[in-house]
Amino acid sequence: MFDWKHRYQPLLSDLEANDQEDWASQIADQLYRRFESNPHGDLARWNAALSALPVLHEVEADLNAPAVTLQTQAPLNPTQQKDLETGLRGLMPWRKGPFDFFGTYIDTEWRSDWKWDRVVPYVSPLDGRRVLDVGCGSGYHLWRMAGAGAEEVIGVDPGLLFLMQFFSVKDYLSEPRVHMLPARLEDLPPQLACFDTTFSMGVLYHRRSPLDHLLELRDTLRDGGELVLETLVVDGPEGYSLMPEDRYGMMRNVWFLPTCDTLLRWLDRTGFRDARVVDVSVTTTEEQRSTDWMRFQSLQDFLDPDDPTRTVEGYPGPRRATLVASKG
Repeated sequence: MFDWKHRYQPLLSDLEANDQEDWASQIADQLYRRFESNPHGDLARWNAALSALPVLHEVEADLNAPAVTLQTQAPLNPTQQKDLETGLRGLMPWRKGPFDFFGTYIDTEWRSDWKWDRVVPYVSPLDGRRVLDVGCGSGYHLWRMAGAGAEEVIGVDPGLLFLMQFFSVKDYLSEPRVHMLPARLEDLPPQLACFDTTFSMGVLYHRRSPLDHLLELRDTLRDGGELVLETLVVDGPEGYSLMPEDRYGMMRNVWFLPTCDTLLRWLDRTGFRDARVVDVSVTTTEEQRSTDWMRFQSLQDFLDPDDPTRTVEGYPGPRRATLVASKG
């Protein structure tokens, strides 16, 4: 059984010590439901893969390299290498990364380091800040945020496979600053107002009510805290937003693709100030693609083969904007 009580006790204790007993109690109740009263059907298989990873000591990490890197002074022996490969393969597909586990390189579907490199020059320095990452996936960016000096990083994502991938790193490091909850943003207490920086990257277009998402993000921040928002956008005037008829890039759960000017208006209406667009980039098949660690369809399969600037449905191809704003 996945030992959630042991893994989450440091976070729960830290919250209780910082006068957030109610949130700690809520988290414990949520974890009990996810892992004991109503566990995922694949949880036992994923936990077995996590348990297959070799036990190693004196592990060091490089959290500032493009691939989050774990290493030991002595190389792994053949048995350890085999167990490592077995465990990591059991946690496929790997979508957000890359990672380097003691020389085993996980070439993930997304080059998430490219997104980090685009975003980080425009973000207020994370040194000493308490950071929230909404929709954090495998936790790749959590480790990069810690590497950038954040005092505490908490990620939320409901995907339990992502959580197992996160713990494949954390179990080697026992890093007290970095945590991940198998939860959604709306599962957090309302009016939390305790984070210095909140990231929402690749989430907004999955929300049926994007303004509610922005309000929920605002409520996680202390006064003057910073929002880093990254989402799909389209060209057009202020006020325009594309709502796909059915699917976008073969994804059903895409609701609104606004223009940058529309996004700026949304941020203003939801209580943010000094909002600005800091980057707009086309997503390419070099940044998102199938690999040996993610063998399902990827971006190349979602684009029109005769016109790769458009999706298979005929919509404009994926273009992502990053915006930074402060809580007013």
